[in-house]
Amino acid sequence: MATAALPVSFADVREAAARLQGIAHRTPVLTSRTLNSLVGAEVFIKAENYQRMGAFKFRGAYNAVARLSPEQRAKGIAAYSSGNHAQATALAARELGTTAVIVMPEDAPRSKLAATAGYGAEIVTYDRYTQDRSALAHALAEERGLTLIPPYDHPHVIAGQGTAALELLEETGPLDALVVPVGGGGLIAGSATAATALHPGIRVIGVEPEAGDDTKRSLEAGARVTVPVPRTIADGQALDTPGEITFPINQRLVDSIALVSDAEIVTAMRFAFERLKTVLEPSGATPLAALLAGRVENPPRRIGVIASGGNIDADRFSALTQRPERG
Repeated sequence: MATAALPVSFADVREAAARLQGIAHRTPVLTSRTLNSLVGAEVFIKAENYQRMGAFKFRGAYNAVARLSPEQRAKGIAAYSSGNHAQATALAARELGTTAVIVMPEDAPRSKLAATAGYGAEIVTYDRYTQDRSALAHALAEERGLTLIPPYDHPHVIAGQGTAALELLEETGPLDALVVPVGGGGLIAGSATAATALHPGIRVIGVEPEAGDDTKRSLEAGARVTVPVPRTIADGQALDTPGEITFPINQRLVDSIALVSDAEIVTAMRFAFERLKTVLEPSGATPLAALLAGRVENPPRRIGVIASGGNIDADRFSALTQRPERG
């Protein structure tokens, strides 16, 4: 029996890469001998915290908005996001001459709210624990005649996100494993599409916060599972259900999911700051946390990591990472 085609192909990722050429940053790949010694492997970190607007999300948002018709762009776009997709869509809209209305949680980090507004978007807030952001955004888009660009459940968004892994592998050559943060699943779906096409034997490992293990549970159950909205410092991964489009891709291409605690995330943020001299937001630090905490079983010789973003303000970074004073 033939295997059904997935909604995003490697050709789609290649096309997205061409579309993003000269628009998105080709972010650096960081290494550390100390990290290699701690993990027992060579680790290559794709630093998407250096991407435009501070996270990988610009890749998918720009790719999706760039593919809209002139008529759609003239009417404007809508999106919903905890922060990074909001900023990415607002920036992509500005770059491509359209307008954006973004539905964001009222408790989103102040820096993300400010940046989204700074790119020129209109912000509509909601309560993430009592309201359905997708329903709100769909209703808003229908009412105003806008085109909705969701944060992960869209083939063009997924293809754009996959360009991060494509670039990483072009620079490092073959890797034995790729470790990627998982929220709605768009980044890992695109990354797995690229990575497994280039190197069919690669292990693709997702990382979720312990409080939000919906993808791990869903993969184990063989169907999408909903968990209570997680309370975690990893706000970009505070989702309760895997994406409808992303899940079948990840079901086929992702090998396993590792879980990390908030304390382990903070340890990774400190390590990145002190040893790599780079700032990661909590969600961006989860793959590094999984490696440092030994959550990746039998780590292979060469490991790629996608550090997805660094959008965190100085006050919150300090509050999360400061050590208690010793008496």
